[in-house]
Amino acid sequence: MTKPVPADVLSRLKSVLGEGGWSQDPDRLAPKLLEWRDRWTGTTPLLALPKTTAEVAAVVGICAEAGVAITPQGGNTGLVGGQIPQGEILLSTERLRAIRDLDAFDDVIVAEAGVTLAAVHEAVATVGRRFPLGLASEGTATVGGVVSTNAGGTQVLRYGTTRDLVLGLEAVLPSGEVWNGLKRLRKDNTGYDLKQLLIGGEGTLGVVTAASLKLFPVLVSRATAIAAVDSPEVAIQMLARAKDTAGGAVEAFELMGRRGIEFVLKNITGQRDPLPQAHPWYVLVEIASGEPGAAEAAMERLLSKGLEDGLVRDAVVAQTDAQAKALWSIRENQSPGQKPEGATWKHDISVPVSQVARFIAEASAAMEAFVPGCRITAFGHVGDGNIHYDVIRPDGGDNAEHSAKRDQGSRMVHDIVASLGGSISAEHGLGAMKTEEARRYKSPVEVAALEAIRQSLDPKRIMNPRVFF
Repeated sequence: MTKPVPADVLSRLKSVLGEGGWSQDPDRLAPKLLEWRDRWTGTTPLLALPKTTAEVAAVVGICAEAGVAITPQGGNTGLVGGQIPQGEILLSTERLRAIRDLDAFDDVIVAEAGVTLAAVHEAVATVGRRFPLGLASEGTATVGGVVSTNAGGTQVLRYGTTRDLVLGLEAVLPSGEVWNGLKRLRKDNTGYDLKQLLIGGEGTLGVVTAASLKLFPVLVSRATAIAAVDSPEVAIQMLARAKDTAGGAVEAFELMGRRGIEFVLKNITGQRDPLPQAHPWYVLVEIASGEPGAAEAAMERLLSKGLEDGLVRDAVVAQTDAQAKALWSIRENQSPGQKPEGATWKHDISVPVSQVARFIAEASAAMEAFVPGCRITAFGHVGDGNIHYDVIRPDGGDNAEHSAKRDQGSRMVHDIVASLGGSISAEHGLGAMKTEEARRYKSPVEVAALEAIRQSLDPKRIMNPRVFF
């Protein structure tokens, strides 16, 4: 636990935040102190709710002077516990909700940290543009959060992660000083790129208060399909074919196992099996183009040849937007569909695309030997090598018993990932969950460099102190 916050510091914070800018109401705090999967609960002496960058700077400045720790929080959709305070001041960006600029000529939106991803999508659509970062939690996830965690999502294959979509940032550094780097330049080769340190920094190097985000044209042709395949190996073959067939127009290529789909059908209302018969594996493919009819034609070529060659067992192509959303709903509900099934070890890993099938096979053999009867679901963004690999307790098994084996089991999974040249956190970050474990897989040279960067900007270690070494 963090040391208690002095009463005079609390008084000063309340004073600079003013009425409505802070809370100690247990009911107001409760949802912000609980992680979505119920794995972490926290405590805080004060919820700070700044409404402007100046107020964020005032809060951080007071805390810096007093050596008081801060945990920044966006939409509280993080899955590694980094946003849950353990006695620190909880600084929420929820009231930083302004869209400061929207320019279709520069292809940029400047949005404050508390703007939800869904609100960004709605705003840019009004000027005929698109921000291609899609998350299942986009109605809650905020700009500051996705930037600070370098969120990935379903379109990384074509557009990259958040890191590739940010032109500039405004942030309050651990000293309380404001850095205004809200540029909208595609080229700026003038030394260290400070914004890239803040992106994915999980709040350890400062509080992101606004971001300039890249926009793209709305593509007029889009085709979405789910295809059944026999194995992850076949899925990788289909991915290569999709890239060649569509000429770079593949927006998403998602892998799902049958067990995960069965959990969605069982536990999420309003879901339908995508195909008449059950198959061991499925891929969700989305192709988009700026040329009318091009995406549909590419999808037809891809699936027809796949069926002809025996790689695809069956497929369904969405004929309407509603049908496309229904297919995506099956993918987006993979995690919610698991939740009622009991204790689960969650893994957000990445390996080279060529090693995805090998990883699934080796990890599954290891887990089934370690916990006989465990239920494994593997799904995710196979197009960029990111697999969400989850090990659920045996049907009818004991949650506590399964949870007690989590650390040992996850170490086995992560060792396999490392042996294949992968990462133990593809898109969720390290947070409180993986910070210490990361030492096992990073070299001492890398850890020392990361520590030196942090020490130079946050010598008192007040920003999210439990995260990052």
